[in-house]
Amino acid sequence: MAQQLTLKEPTAEQIAEQKIYKQMGVTDSEYDLICGFLGRQPNYVEIGVFSVMWSEHCSYKNSKPILKRFPITGPRVLMGPGEGAGIVDIGDKQAVVFKIESHNHPSAIEPYQGAATGVGGIIRDIFSMGARPVALLNSLRFGSLTNDRVKYLFEHVVSGIAGYGNCIGIPTVAGEVMFDESYEGNPLVNAMCVGLIDHDKIQKGVAQGVGNPVFYVGPATGRDGIHGATFASEELTAESEAKRPAVQVGDPFMEKLVLEATLELINSGIVVGIQDMGAAGLTCSSSEMASKAGNGMELYLDEVPQREEGMTPYEMMLSESQERMLFVVKPEHEAQAKEIFERWGLICAKVGKVTDDGNLKLFHKGEIVGVLPVKALVDECPVYNKPSKVPAYYEQQASVDTTRYAEVTDLTDALKQVLASPTVASKEWVYNQYDHMVRTSTYVRPGSDAAVVGVDGTRKALAMTTDCNGRYVYLDPEVGGAIAVAEAARNIVCTGAEPLAITDNLNFGNPEKPEIFWQLEKAADGMSEACRKLNAPVIGGNVSLYNENSKGAIYPTPVIGMVGLVHDLDHITTQGFKKEGDVIFLLGETKAELGGSEFQKVLHGVTEGRPPQIDLDTEKKLLDSVLGAIQKGLVASAHDLSEGGIAAALAESCISGRLGASVNISTELRPDFALFSESQSRILLSASPEQAAELEAWLSQNGVPAVNIGTVQGQTLTIQVNAKPAIQSPVTQLEKVWKDAIPCLMK
Repeated sequence: MAQQLTLKEPTAEQIAEQKIYKQMGVTDSEYDLICGFLGRQPNYVEIGVFSVMWSEHCSYKNSKPILKRFPITGPRVLMGPGEGAGIVDIGDKQAVVFKIESHNHPSAIEPYQGAATGVGGIIRDIFSMGARPVALLNSLRFGSLTNDRVKYLFEHVVSGIAGYGNCIGIPTVAGEVMFDESYEGNPLVNAMCVGLIDHDKIQKGVAQGVGNPVFYVGPATGRDGIHGATFASEELTAESEAKRPAVQVGDPFMEKLVLEATLELINSGIVVGIQDMGAAGLTCSSSEMASKAGNGMELYLDEVPQREEGMTPYEMMLSESQERMLFVVKPEHEAQAKEIFERWGLICAKVGKVTDDGNLKLFHKGEIVGVLPVKALVDECPVYNKPSKVPAYYEQQASVDTTRYAEVTDLTDALKQVLASPTVASKEWVYNQYDHMVRTSTYVRPGSDAAVVGVDGTRKALAMTTDCNGRYVYLDPEVGGAIAVAEAARNIVCTGAEPLAITDNLNFGNPEKPEIFWQLEKAADGMSEACRKLNAPVIGGNVSLYNENSKGAIYPTPVIGMVGLVHDLDHITTQGFKKEGDVIFLLGETKAELGGSEFQKVLHGVTEGRPPQIDLDTEKKLLDSVLGAIQKGLVASAHDLSEGGIAAALAESCISGRLGASVNISTELRPDFALFSESQSRILLSASPEQAAELEAWLSQNGVPAVNIGTVQGQTLTIQVNAKPAIQSPVTQLEKVWKDAIPCLMK
């Protein structure tokens, strides 16, 4: 094998004089601060370590003031933000562990590996807490499928997600995909993992116990992923393709071994602290573990397993090679820890020890090559309160009349066009590539409002979903942010579960642009208010900024990952109509709200105006009442109204149940508005004729508007508006349009 040629690294003086630190994303003022913390100029490895730890991806320096707005506590919250993942109690000394993270920039450059390693990274966040991963979800955004590059990205991202999740044996059970020109050149790939844990097995990433050894586990370190955290903290440009080496390469078979060995190690009870090597690799895991314990750490880089020759300290510290973990045990447990990993065929190398001097000291070939104050690395990155400015487009949209469009009279054709829109259309092309039944505990598969996974040995289950409508957030960030949380909660409740908490992935443009920072601020305000009103605290998440393309920023997309608790398996509810004769109810009020709707985009070719408004008190009342009705056994099916309005929801419930429906909508609105408005806080329920009256009485008693709009019958969807024909189509025709849309575009 040819030896790797290593260019001579610049000296501390050259770094300062030539401002080489700027190439790493460090500003002049930040460089001056670093010099102050060190009492001298940093050498190459030191400035490299500071640059990744002070990147937005690792430090949240531009978003910390925003994140402080979120409610993060609650009676069920066992662990909130700050560790690898959040943890929520589900009773019986059990808890659910979950988190969502992005791999947007890597997926734009190398879609298969970018998506695959995003999945691998989020899985490690879960099992490093001591939890057994039980489910994967994702939230994806792409440009228009008429674009060949978008098709390529879409195909390979889905393939990467499937390749990793299927190989490791964790079911991919839910997610969402939206398509809009806004995301061209900068797709969003957000991966979420959910795990289960017993309270007494919860781990933290802390390097406690001065003198305790530090161990490296997993495959050898290579040069892949160097400066990945920095790469994720800058805009994608025409030069980004040259940064392909910054994309890591995943090995799901190796991760499976690391997962099982790590859980065995944790179950042995000898772990002092453990953390995965994610963003910034060895740098982040070592410095964060030391910081949380108020300690320091020495790392002996010659002992770090290396798969390439001549690797420098800089390369080893900044590599983001995958499937690696760092853990601390007491000296008397070294042999036991090594035996566990060797039995699983894994490298387990002692690479350091915990110290009490508060420094991260790096040794290489008998010399000290770096001395960095841990507190400065982890806690002293400057936090920026960026300037905020209301965008001109937002003020202009206030005067847009979204009811001015010419009336659409062929409503059957309009429904088919909406169902054929890739955002609304069946995602079977996507999830049929995923193994969603491995481990055989999936009760509700992809395609309903939320997925449901059972809790082994109990009558309980977990419902889970990801949600966000970026168009709404663009048109009104505060309202759109609130709707994202509310829609997630609606999907959870429609599945028969009590919403527990959320994890969020804040995908936005460049925060250094005041208009973008304003979007971030306002969206966080809306999300925070919704979380408080709906009792769904934020237990962790991820911020992905600098998502821009040549035309500007993506639509602001704060993706919500929510998990709920099904208290009894009998409560599990799905969206499909169940049997002929069942009575259909529409809950909530419909207004002429077309801003940001699928109907507006598909039929009129625009995204404009203001999105639907939301009253969170009304939403809470609706959710509580529907969950109560489900738990009383009064509900046969439940489906959230979202993209496409009541027309699309009825079609989806017919398609899922393989049954038709006869419906009449009484309204003062124009028929096209009534059927395709996306007004919030609305749910479609069906109930058996025997229970319809009791359900109606329950909803009335709880102050929820509910109208009997028809019955489940036959094999045709027939919709009248004010007793006049509006939509009529065999369900099989609607299903064909809905199912064929994405496969046809991908040919």
